[in-house]
Amino acid sequence: MSSRYFQELRVYKLAEKLADEIWKIVDGWDMFAKNTMGTQMVRSADSVGANIAEGVGRGSYQDNKRFVRIARGSLNETQHWLRRAYMRNLLTAEQVDKLKLIIDELKPQLNSYLKSIGNVSEKE
Repeated sequence: MSSRYFQELRVYKLAEKLADEIWKIVDGWDMFAKNTMGTQMVRSADSVGANIAEGVGRGSYQDNKRFVRIARGSLNETQHWLRRAYMRNLLTAEQVDKLKLIIDELKPQLNSYLKSIGNVSEKE
């Protein structure tokens, strides 16, 4: 596996950006919304980057791929929570549009990253 740090990965940086944007939004919600949907949404968004990081640290291509697949699942879960929050009037159309831009970039990057693991000759 590559010796580069996970923090240098574009896909990881984008996952961080999504999680940070969601955190900022949820931080402004009332306690009921924070304690129900907000916690779930923040956890699923944070899980995308956390699983990318964990996969890099696992030491095998197979484990890394497994954790990237988990990250994709967490991204889908985040999208679910965003849809529910919008339907419950917790998100504005502008917030949704901003988050959608990040997600629309992150999804294909996760897929490309997954395909690249173990396929490129990498130096330690």
